Amino acid sequence: MKDFIIKEHTFTHTIDKVWNAITKTEEISTWFIKADFKAEAGYQYTFYSSGEDCTQISGVVKEADPYTLVYTWVVQDTEVETLVKWQLETTDSGTKLYLKHSGISNYPGDTAVKMFSSFDGGWTNCVSELEKYLIQEVHAG
Repeated sequence: MKDFIIKEHTFTHTIDKVWNAITKTEEISTWFIKADFKAEAGYQYTFYSSGEDCTQISGVVKEADPYTLVYTWVVQDTEVETLVKWQLETTDSGTKLYLKHSGISNYPGDTAVKMFSSFDGGWTNCVSELEKYLIQEVHAG
């Protein structure tokens, strides 16, 4: 089993618009999950997901340098810590996003396979929702 998920996407939006969307509590809470989040190393964040098949996520911001964001990812009722890394770079057509979620093999046995599948679909949806948010809400492209 692979231990990580990678998503790449190029947005037609400026790097600062994308950075704000993934680091500002009010923006994250609009397009992703209701959040208590600060892009500051050491900040203990919480994502408050709701609905069927959703659980709370918490962790610690490890790095928040323009344009790299790294934080641990702990699903409620588990003690497994994985790592999420967002990297942005300016391109001729906008901003390239590189997202990596690693450490998934830290889950025991079949749970790792289930979590990998869940995270993979979740991150695909996340990137899609971010794109919609940037186009519809920010009017940035």
